[in-house]
Amino acid sequence: MASVNKAIILGNLGRDPELRHTQGGKAVATLRIATNEVWNDASGERQERTEWHSVVVWGRQAETCNQYLTKGRSVYVEGRIQTRKWQDKEGHDRYSTEIVADRVQFVGGQAGADSGAEAGSSHGDASFGGGNDLSPPPAAGGDDIPF
Repeated sequence: MASVNKAIILGNLGRDPELRHTQGGKAVATLRIATNEVWNDASGERQERTEWHSVVVWGRQAETCNQYLTKGRSVYVEGRIQTRKWQDKEGHDRYSTEIVADRVQFVGGQAGADSGAEAGSSHGDASFGGGNDLSPPPAAGGDDIPF
């Protein structure tokens, strides 16, 4: 039977990306992204809930995210959900659930920034707007959201 593991989020970075390198030299960045849900409860009061997502980005795409993204920046992410099991210092089993990014799209941004830039695929072919030129694209309007 076929199955699908697809995550799509659009939110804001809670802190600057954290870039590391594996022992083999491959770049890996961790992003903390907040998404918000707003609704009115039964009494008509406005309610809001923030959900925090851990996102892992690999290769050249990780380096591009580290270079261009900063805390507070809006970002669109497509990827898959993955849960890892690991042991803490006391030997207890711990679990981490994260989104492994296939695509990271920079949305909105500061004046004069790289609005609309896309960090390429997880295979390291960083691209902005589909090309392989690593210079930032011109600022784009509010039509960056892919839905």
